[in-house]
Amino acid sequence: MNLEHLRLFVRIACTHNISQAGKELGLSAPVASMHINKLEESIGARLIHRTTRKVSLTEEGEALLPYAEEIISGVDAAQANVGTGKACPKGTIRITAPASFGRMHLMPALKGFLAKYPDLSVDIRLTDSMVDLIEGGFDIAIRNADLKDSTLIAKKLATDKRIMVASPDYIAEYGTPKHPSELKNHQCINQTGLESWAFDTLEGVQHIKVKGKIKVDHGEAVRDAAIDGMGIAKCATWIAYQQLRDGSLIQVLEDYTLLDNSDVWAVYPSSRLLAPKVRAFIDYFSNYYGTPPYWD
Repeated sequence: MNLEHLRLFVRIACTHNISQAGKELGLSAPVASMHINKLEESIGARLIHRTTRKVSLTEEGEALLPYAEEIISGVDAAQANVGTGKACPKGTIRITAPASFGRMHLMPALKGFLAKYPDLSVDIRLTDSMVDLIEGGFDIAIRNADLKDSTLIAKKLATDKRIMVASPDYIAEYGTPKHPSELKNHQCINQTGLESWAFDTLEGVQHIKVKGKIKVDHGEAVRDAAIDGMGIAKCATWIAYQQLRDGSLIQVLEDYTLLDNSDVWAVYPSSRLLAPKVRAFIDYFSNYYGTPPYWD
């Protein structure tokens, strides 16, 4: 049984397309088809149904898939650790990350990451859509939202602290709120899906349904509107730390903790063995962001 044939089979199971799976592994469509034919011959069973639009696994293919995934993980781990005892990840690691976080905190770190692991290359998709890791063929995703898929494994990379901010011009014109309840008297910049702000106060948890003239679905746009003096905003420190340092934004309501602080997670598909390239990514970026992360 050929290991590369198994790798191709696993990718076909995810993409449902022989040409796409072959392309990801540097194979032409005819070569990919030939490899699958050879795998089926070695197994002695038909593994995929072929149609003009897509392929699907046969009953035998479904039975083989978990074993193929386990074999690939085991071989990758053995190659990385046996002999030298040190991880030597190779190949391409496919990553998806939120657009703003990826641009601000993933891309600047890549030069050092690739210098440390010269046998790795990266294929990155920056999107605010929640993509399916398995279907998309991703090795790892960076997420800072609620994790709802129990089939995925999550490793914390950094904290994701949220604070209230406003520009000096806004504060000079409208004053500083001293208590969360005073936000009803201020212009607030809403981010789509986050219109209710919860604060821990001496009176208990207070949920503030904020009002304002602006609602936008992008965190950097919320921050920029606050910089322009258009209202008070809730921002993650990782998105506003530079503006807090240069004074174009000022933290308000510092004595009241927002109750939606989260974390930045590295998420990857469940497996008994962690692929060396995924382990390298998690270790490098956990150290790069630091504890606490550099933006805090």
